[in-house]
Amino acid sequence: MGLPEILIEFKTQGTTAIQRSARGIVALILKDDTNATFDTKVYTEIDEIDANDWTATNKDYIEKTFLGIPSKVIVERIATAATDYNTALGRLKNKKWNYLAIPGLQTADVTNIATWIKTERDNNKKTFKAVLPNHTGDHEGIINFATDNIKVGETTYTTAEYCCRIAGILAGLPFSRSSTYYALTEVESITESVDPSGDIDAGKLILINDGEKIKIGRGVNSLTTTTATKGEEFKKIKIVEGVDLVRDDIRDTFDSEYVGKVVNIYDNKVLFLAAVNAYFGELERIDVLDSSYDNKAEIDIIAQKLYLQGKGIDINSLKEQEIKEYNTGSKVFAKAQVKFSDAMEDLSFTVFM
Repeated sequence: MGLPEILIEFKTQGTTAIQRSARGIVALILKDDTNATFDTKVYTEIDEIDANDWTATNKDYIEKTFLGIPSKVIVERIATAATDYNTALGRLKNKKWNYLAIPGLQTADVTNIATWIKTERDNNKKTFKAVLPNHTGDHEGIINFATDNIKVGETTYTTAEYCCRIAGILAGLPFSRSSTYYALTEVESITESVDPSGDIDAGKLILINDGEKIKIGRGVNSLTTTTATKGEEFKKIKIVEGVDLVRDDIRDTFDSEYVGKVVNIYDNKVLFLAAVNAYFGELERIDVLDSSYDNKAEIDIIAQKLYLQGKGIDINSLKEQEIKEYNTGSKVFAKAQVKFSDAMEDLSFTVFM
């Protein structure tokens, strides 16, 4: 009987959502000829890094990434003479990771990386994101890091070089908080923005100096142009993280438990949607989804009608329930309406005398 095991799987995914959200994966691409015997290294702890494998500069980038406590750092090595990053991107395409950073990225290559991320998200439905230096990506998958001259001890880092640190932070944060006002305790000084609010409104993730510490101004991505399907909430990194986790959980569970294993009849579609709704209930319980909202998955009746019309079926002669129950071959048409919980960031407090 299909439902119980699937229900347990989805509920487990919901229960562990916060824990898993704090264990994201960073992908780095580094140009390095120190040890050409490997293309990829996967690290789960900072002490696994072998100084014989990297230049001192690249080793420092990996260590800076781990300051944010991601669960894993995947490092793709390419030759220092490489003229583009296509080989490394090809290796990353079918791996699991959350944030990409390329500390040595030159301005001329930024747009190509941004285009690759957008294509993977929009066309291939991957949940990849990239932290890029000074790039107006206008996309939820691009974090436009825009702070320069980041002084740490005796070293001053460029915007591009410190993208790895930002990627590590974003990958290591749980859903229980956002990156807004996250303090980078190692940073001593920065080139401060002359208009922090304007920069944030323009989709820039910047560091600010509050007089005591250097911290992230607000956890925003580069999206500035909103649409009916991508509203204001999609500008928040925390919200997009939630959307990506739900997409991955539902797709991964469907792929592993349903594809090729379950007959595509109406009753089984209902069982699947019931399991998804139980998953939403768990996300409400741990405040990932807003429990005051009717978070619900259901059959996408409009998509189902379009499919049937494409098959030459007269849907005008069918009742809505008949359309829902109609045989759709191997295709499952479903949709969900959900609302994610944001972090507490803005205060309006009036004192009357």
